[in-house]
Amino acid sequence: MARVYNFSAGPSMLPESVLTKAAAEMLDYEGSGQSVMEMSHRSKVYQGIIDQTEALLREVMNIPDNYKVLFLQGGASSQFAMVPMNLMTGSGKADYVITGQWAKKAYKEAARYGKANVVASSEDKTFSYIPKLDPATFTPDADYFHICMNNTIYGTVYHELPETGDVPLVADISSCVLSRPIDVSKFGMLYAGAQKNMAPSGVTVVIIREDLLGKAMDITPTMFNYQIHADNGSMFNTPPCYTIYVMKLVLEWIKNDIGGLENMQKINEQKAAMLYDFLDNSKMFRGTVVPEDRSLMNVPFVTGDEELDAKFVKEATAAGFVNLKGHRSVGGMRASIYNAMPVEGVEKLVAFMKKFEEENA
Repeated sequence: MARVYNFSAGPSMLPESVLTKAAAEMLDYEGSGQSVMEMSHRSKVYQGIIDQTEALLREVMNIPDNYKVLFLQGGASSQFAMVPMNLMTGSGKADYVITGQWAKKAYKEAARYGKANVVASSEDKTFSYIPKLDPATFTPDADYFHICMNNTIYGTVYHELPETGDVPLVADISSCVLSRPIDVSKFGMLYAGAQKNMAPSGVTVVIIREDLLGKAMDITPTMFNYQIHADNGSMFNTPPCYTIYVMKLVLEWIKNDIGGLENMQKINEQKAAMLYDFLDNSKMFRGTVVPEDRSLMNVPFVTGDEELDAKFVKEATAAGFVNLKGHRSVGGMRASIYNAMPVEGVEKLVAFMKKFEEENA
């Protein structure tokens, strides 16, 4: 059967050229006579793969030398505990901005290990905006300041970062990583689950400034201690080998085929503008996010009629546009248009939406 256009929020679609190369190398990776899937992580061949992946990530994201790159497991959700266990060890305080379900979960987990302060929240309007921040509400001696940069469920994104002074800024960038350039030096730490823009699910990337290592709480499990993973080159235990290998292929695609993150951003802006322009002029569909905080990656929209929403999702699926049903907390629809979604996928979705509107007016 023909491949569908997959608008899933994650795991999401991968570039076809990456899937083709992975398939070609499935039985024999570069003459090794074995698949990466069955390869010893202690072998020289695999060491080459993980070293190349880190080098590519550093190059593509322009990561400064004083930051460690860690390939971990447990998803971004494990970071909700790992961050406070490793960083909330000075004053025992941290600031959180609540802009969605994942930011809320991160805050609740941190509150188990220290004093977590909610600086601002947009829950009053179903997280449809990024709240304006008042520095007077920040904790001056906080160990870190946490944000979720792009909110997958609700379709919002920070276009301006909080000014936190000497307090390290920590960000969950799971659903916007590699979508545009990020100035890593503005953060104490970044973390991201891979399954939206980097690779299949299974690996979580942590980018952490070296001076923030070595401060873990005594109760921190060995596997949750960033210093342990940094000292062992992400090889303290068996890493998610195959997922890291696919990440290498994705990074090669961004570097060689796309031409870097500046070009990736232009393509993503083109796709998002196409969809938002239609929503802003449609008589049937409307976006749910305030225009100034709209995400390039996740676009939630509704008709205002639940039966019509359900009909749209059903007909879209039959037409090859899958995983468009919105999250239960927002309803309606959501198109996740990550890096691997081609421009033509968004063009065809908009054409389908126009046709649906004409037929159901």
